[in-house]
Amino acid sequence: MEIRRTVPVKLDVADSDADLLHETISEFLWAANYVVDHAWQGEYKTTSKAELQRETYDDVRAKTRLQANLVQNARNRAADAVQSVVARWKQGDDAGKPHFTAPTLVYDKRCATFNDDHATLSTVDGRITVKYVLPDESRETPHSEYLFNDDYEVTGGELHYRDGEFYLHVRTKADVESETADKGNDGHSTVLGVDLGIENVAVTSTGSFWNGSELNHWHREFEKRRGSLQQRGTRAAHETIQSVGRTETGRYDHFLHTVSKELVAEAVENGCDVIAFENLTGIRERMPNAKKFHAWAFRRLFEYVEYKAEVVGISVEQVSPAYTSQRCSKCGTTLRENRQTQERFCCQKCGYEVNADYNAAKNIGVKYLRSAQKSSGGGAPVNVRLNRGTLNVNGEYSPACEGQNGSPRESPITRTEGSG
Repeated sequence: MEIRRTVPVKLDVADSDADLLHETISEFLWAANYVVDHAWQGEYKTTSKAELQRETYDDVRAKTRLQANLVQNARNRAADAVQSVVARWKQGDDAGKPHFTAPTLVYDKRCATFNDDHATLSTVDGRITVKYVLPDESRETPHSEYLFNDDYEVTGGELHYRDGEFYLHVRTKADVESETADKGNDGHSTVLGVDLGIENVAVTSTGSFWNGSELNHWHREFEKRRGSLQQRGTRAAHETIQSVGRTETGRYDHFLHTVSKELVAEAVENGCDVIAFENLTGIRERMPNAKKFHAWAFRRLFEYVEYKAEVVGISVEQVSPAYTSQRCSKCGTTLRENRQTQERFCCQKCGYEVNADYNAAKNIGVKYLRSAQKSSGGGAPVNVRLNRGTLNVNGEYSPACEGQNGSPRESPITRTEGSG
């Protein structure tokens, strides 16, 4: 199984070389935007990299000092962006013409060499050598785990300039053997259902909760600060807004990385082969009070879980969210009246009362196991992992761990702000 990781490395760059890198970034962005402009002509947008190469390569080479491979990398970045817009249109989403302004530049092994403590990078005036600013190798960091690890091969990098410093985001890959690679032909599968929300960022079918109050608080505070700075309208305020945005994204990423790590650990602890999320398409329309920020956070969380789960041999899937908030995970009755509030679920038929997000998480797991049963012809045993025992496609719990009213004892575990 191939896994890929990216490690940000701070660079030690001489002043004269810094000027060359700035010029190279500027011409790279111009080239990428030139290709986008060309692709955007006419009613139908050009997305073929080969076609864009034929139609723009000579012009870009003539109008810039970029060497051939950097021109191709700029073309690839432009084509990928146009393809992404077209894909969003096909899903019914709004998306405008891409335009590149962030000071970044893509290197591959044809236009850069990557060594243990330095790299050589192509510029508009030959190659320069830049040294890495590295942490202690004995510390447990992404650098020691991926960059200093002989099992990982460097495939390329992306140059970034922020806060007055250059960083090289080094891309690595490795072929690893899945921890669950050989399970024979028993076809057994256990799924962890995950419900996403605003008050609770994530809730699992095992009854673990990750509260979103701190994340929402940060978002409100950053929005207030951004609004105040925008009212000033000065250059200094604009630069501060950019700095605030980087701080904001960094804080969100740290929180979501923590939650994703603990979600995968929850799946491993409970012997799950699959983590099932609700389909994220159109989530803002389905979820009251959800903002663009929440949709972004859910997508980012899914991506983090996906690549962390891949390392331990767990697959991550999406299922239709239809009626998961209205269906009783105990008896299967589906009524709008079952969802009494944002927090509480009470089945109008069997009286089962439980946290609404927890009920939805179990239903997401049930949705996946039903689709898995269909795809396997109904012969493979598939279960939803609960906080005690499992639930199968027929609604049967195992072991039969009964509470006072004959239902499984379900006392959801609470993890606050991703701690655990």
